[in-house]
Amino acid sequence: MSEVQEVEESSAEARPTPGLWAWAVSRPWWVQVLLVYGAARLFTTAVFLWVASVQEQNPWTAEHPGYFPYVGLMFDGSWYKNVAENGYPAQLPVGADGLVQQNAWAFFPLFPMLARGLMLVTRAPWEVVAPLLAVVLGAGAVLAIHRTIVRGAPRAVAARPGLPLATVALVSVFPTAAVLQVAYTEALALLLVASALLLLLRRDYGWMALVVVALGFTRAVALPMAVVVVVHAAVRWWSSRRGTDTFTWRTGTGLAGLAVLAAASGFLWPAICGWVTGVPDAYLQTQESWRGVREVAPFGGWSYVPQFWFKERALLVVGLSFALVIAVLVVPAAWRLGRELHAWAAAYIVYIAAVVEPGSSLARFLLLAFPLAAVTAGVVTRPPAARRWWFGAVVVLMLGLQVLWVRQMWHANPVADWPP
Repeated sequence: MSEVQEVEESSAEARPTPGLWAWAVSRPWWVQVLLVYGAARLFTTAVFLWVASVQEQNPWTAEHPGYFPYVGLMFDGSWYKNVAENGYPAQLPVGADGLVQQNAWAFFPLFPMLARGLMLVTRAPWEVVAPLLAVVLGAGAVLAIHRTIVRGAPRAVAARPGLPLATVALVSVFPTAAVLQVAYTEALALLLVASALLLLLRRDYGWMALVVVALGFTRAVALPMAVVVVVHAAVRWWSSRRGTDTFTWRTGTGLAGLAVLAAASGFLWPAICGWVTGVPDAYLQTQESWRGVREVAPFGGWSYVPQFWFKERALLVVGLSFALVIAVLVVPAAWRLGRELHAWAAAYIVYIAAVVEPGSSLARFLLLAFPLAAVTAGVVTRPPAARRWWFGAVVVLMLGLQVLWVRQMWHANPVADWPP
């Protein structure tokens, strides 16, 4: 039985279904994944077109822009376009107050350089090439996610039939999954994260090393991958003690080197930024230019940003938010994940809580914690009817929140705005 059928019904209840549905469920797994992803992207495209129709003139586009300018130039898209066309400044721009101003060094180079290569080949403009590239990279990401869940969460898949495809569906309709078709780096980062985890699970450590280095040029998220490698090494060592695996000195040395490489990759771009500009902490100062308080300290943003948004309710909102995240990480569905997937979700959540200012972009960063989609889909495992209702309710909720996110966050307010 295909996974599309399993998402909707148990094997005992499956019946042949005529028409388009029967065709879909008879396709190979990768076709099913791309059908789900494509349907989600068509939905998001309609939402973008609707929001663009009510968009006023703004710093990036004229009023009522077309689809490609809207998803290719808005907000960070223009920064990445500047990187693709002009590269990075040799000197940091400094304001009259002596502080570093916002500049291109905050934006990692791999995605805009890939887009630049396609622009040279196709002669198409950035606002067309970059969003289409993101869509293709996102397609690769969901294919990798499907295989990662199959390989890395066998207990969870056994408990919840159709979990790999259900995970793909929830990632594809996640409220901020709209960025998988805009000129942002999330699609590439998601592809690299899922690929790195899949290669680790397959024990293709050499290929994983290359992917981790690429991740260091894509987003500042390579550090938590080092934690996952350590967990993987611990799992292999413990399994060898029980006689179900092997763990030689060569294995330990290789995994130690891989963990060090993942950690080093997390500092690679800041080091290059400091070397080119001659300012050792140039990347840190650049990041500070985007913050409400010019100080980058672990978990520092949680002391003032919630106060701005929620005033006297800040403590309550933060407490409930942390409680929800902890609950998602400790429910039975989470423990049914493989150790590596569980470790990535936990390490990544802690990492972004420590280094990211908890502003309007935080929801976008959560997209990379894709194993939590498997947890969400796997909360209800039986009976099949309850599983179907739960999955359907979550999909509808996420689609509604995606409409809200695009309308409220991607729609630019010419007077005052928070970037998505």
